[in-house]
Amino acid sequence: MFQSLKQIFAPTNKDLRQRILFTLGALMIFVAGTSIRVPGTAEITSNLGFLDLMNAMGGGALKNFSIFALGVMPYITASIIMQLLQLDIIPYFSELEKEGPVGRQKINQITRYMGIIFAFIQGFAFSFVFFNADTAMEHLYIATILTAGTAFTLWLGDQITKKGIGNGMSLIIMAGIIKELPTMFVQAFNGLITKSELASWLGILMFVAFVIVYFLIVIGVIWVQEADRKIPIQYANKSGSTFGTDQSSYMPIKINAAGVVPVIFASSFLMIPSTIAQFSKNQGFINFCNDFLNYNTPVGFIIYAFLIFFFGYFYTFIQIKPEELAKNLQQNGGFIPGIRPGKETENYVSKVLSRLTVVGSIFLIIIAGLPILFTACANAIDGVKLSSQVTIGGTGLLIVVGVALETYKQLEGSLVTRSYKKSYRRR
Repeated sequence: MFQSLKQIFAPTNKDLRQRILFTLGALMIFVAGTSIRVPGTAEITSNLGFLDLMNAMGGGALKNFSIFALGVMPYITASIIMQLLQLDIIPYFSELEKEGPVGRQKINQITRYMGIIFAFIQGFAFSFVFFNADTAMEHLYIATILTAGTAFTLWLGDQITKKGIGNGMSLIIMAGIIKELPTMFVQAFNGLITKSELASWLGILMFVAFVIVYFLIVIGVIWVQEADRKIPIQYANKSGSTFGTDQSSYMPIKINAAGVVPVIFASSFLMIPSTIAQFSKNQGFINFCNDFLNYNTPVGFIIYAFLIFFFGYFYTFIQIKPEELAKNLQQNGGFIPGIRPGKETENYVSKVLSRLTVVGSIFLIIIAGLPILFTACANAIDGVKLSSQVTIGGTGLLIVVGVALETYKQLEGSLVTRSYKKSYRRR
């Protein structure tokens, strides 16, 4: 890591430093925007309930009812729907997915348009839920500003991806969570020590346990993200060497190839019916969401875990397609020792991928469930009352560590590529 930092500050890597500074500058613009309130509105004083996670991912923007109150969540919702539609549900989208880069570009464009539409609907709903405007034009005014804020956030994320370092959308979510993490630790300190009715020594011990839980989350995410399974690959010798030996290599498959995307998708998926419930103001539906779609409840936690597992499995097979992998391997003259090329290779890779995804998703569920279980156990003790933001902070920390690892790997890969090019030029 220190070697990478030294390379970043090398005189020859000025453009890389500019990309990093651009990324930091763009994220600072987003963080500043979370404090700019929609004109004519006030801070939300009511309990957000199941929208607390959306508020945490947006850096407190929803609580402030800022111009970035919706953040990138409408886009994530649109992404989930688009990826489901590509599973041969609508032939047009499945055909686009098979067209390669051109098709993916078209899909991304449709996803953004869909995200803007969802942002307008969601903004209109929030204007009704949190503010009693006098006329329909006032609701339309608020919805338009919130939609414009989401559109700007998406544009900012695209600029980070193109001109900066890492995935722009993921980094914007990470920036919002980091902004709220100190508040979460302060609330945990107050709930366990300052404002609790426990003995001081017991409160301190529980706070230390709380810190240990979050430290385990960091270690667990790093372990799951870095662990992989190496499948040996052999290529027919095309060089015509003297001894005629085969060239061997490995195909690494990560235990958790989907990264933290399943957690983001699962959290976003749970918020869809919750947002509808807030808009409808149907108390029965609101109670249903509180009882069964809130992961602080037993049933909600089981649904949350199932969604993480489902999206982990689903997203992994979208990222790594065994059929295409087997086809490309055969075209390049490669094969897995003991496995015939073609359909048998595809079945073998699918089998390995399925087993790894099960293990990776289970570990991801355990890591995501640690803060939820800790909060539930702590609140079961008389005199302790931890806020829901403490639980949400655990999910947020999981996302932050995962995104930070992916961004660091991309930065390190860029440095390795530059070093290779320099060595090649010297030759």
